Amino acid sequence: MAGLSAGTLGTTFNLPNYNGILFNLTPHDTPFSSAIGVLSGGGEVVDSKDFEWQTYDLRASEIPAHLEGQAAPSSRARVRANVTNVVQILHSTVEVSYTKLAATGQRDGLNNGQNTAQANELNWQVMAELKGLKMDIEKMFLTGTYAKPADNTAARKTRGLIPAITTNVVANGSPAALTETMVLDLMQSVWTNGGIGEQETATLMVNAKQKRALTKIFITDKNFREETRNMGGVSVQTIETDFGRVNIMLNRHMPVDTLVVASLEVCKPKFLLIPEKGFLFLEPLAKTGASEKAQIYGELGLEYGAELQHGKITNLS
Repeated sequence: MAGLSAGTLGTTFNLPNYNGILFNLTPHDTPFSSAIGVLSGGGEVVDSKDFEWQTYDLRASEIPAHLEGQAAPSSRARVRANVTNVVQILHSTVEVSYTKLAATGQRDGLNNGQNTAQANELNWQVMAELKGLKMDIEKMFLTGTYAKPADNTAARKTRGLIPAITTNVVANGSPAALTETMVLDLMQSVWTNGGIGEQETATLMVNAKQKRALTKIFITDKNFREETRNMGGVSVQTIETDFGRVNIMLNRHMPVDTLVVASLEVCKPKFLLIPEKGFLFLEPLAKTGASEKAQIYGELGLEYGAELQHGKITNLS
């Protein structure tokens, strides 16, 4: 059953009451944003629509060879680099007619004669929209394309993890099946650049098709016993690799042709708090007719650390 079109008032005609158990038809799990929210202690608050963090590298290691009494060696310094992102606006409205709020005894269905009390319709619609916004956040944190407009004629968009990755990339020229070599080569590249060093949060993130391929490669073909663990409140499968035990996160919001190697410990949500309201809040809107109308509003973005601590394979068959 499809939802109402945007801008449609909820009435007794398009939101009929039913009795019995209510089943949700749309999966709303969001493992990436849920995990990084917990791992980062709930994220961080910013006081600007733009936010930044810094990256730096260390010089190559060497074996010292200095003479007794020599002059001080030449000065050395490391350059820091800024990485920027923006908070993106979440904004939704729900509206229900006065009649719909009142007509809790009006039924539609075979069990029309029963008189089970209906929950407050506006509250239920708000709850459903919050679940939708939760999925929006997951999608934009993964695949969002960065946009920082010069004026208010265009929307700000936070850069997602997948577009942010530019160093450790396996871009297949034509669709290719996932292989063990492909995965391990990418993991080696990420590990060499300082990623997936913390095995508790080193994660392969995929949609269903590539999850089946990983299971065959690392469990079925290797005869390895499947194990699971809890990471940031999310249950994940674990596999043994040359770079330690890593998590496999099944995520329905991942592109079906993409695999991501992620160092989740460096990822965190960033929130812009609205004074006296908080991050994501509900408030009533002005009366324009015989209905209750409310808006949900919030602003947040993604900090993903150093992009070379992650990796991706694209154009998988």
